[in-house]
Amino acid sequence: MRILLLDDDAFMLELVADMVAALGEHTVLRETDGRRALIELRLRPPELVICDLSMPVMDGIDFLRLAAAQQYRGCVVLLSGVDAAVLNTAGRLAEAQGLHILAACAKPIGEATLAGLLARAAAHCHVEIPPLPGKLGK
Repeated sequence: MRILLLDDDAFMLELVADMVAALGEHTVLRETDGRRALIELRLRPPELVICDLSMPVMDGIDFLRLAAAQQYRGCVVLLSGVDAAVLNTAGRLAEAQGLHILAACAKPIGEATLAGLLARAAAHCHVEIPPLPGKLGK
């Protein structure tokens, strides 16, 4: 499965990436900037995005809004240290915009929880890779 991790904390990115790697053969992309993550969504959409909410420049709420505007069809797990009520509200808002939210989890995420989410994502989250523009896509 192709997974995009978005978090401004490099330590958290590595921690979650290592946990994902221990749980199976996955392609893991790491981004600290929501703008670059949006480019990945457009060019090579992952089946699963694991996204922090509190980030500088572009926070997770803005990222999710723009991902929905790009019609991202994979799944999203919100992973953040914000208050649980804020996390759940962000999840409902993202669902209202058309995103498929698998879960809204508090940091740090446990390996068993992550394993369950990856299994759910493998069963339910599929995306189509868009064709390349122009002659390259033929």
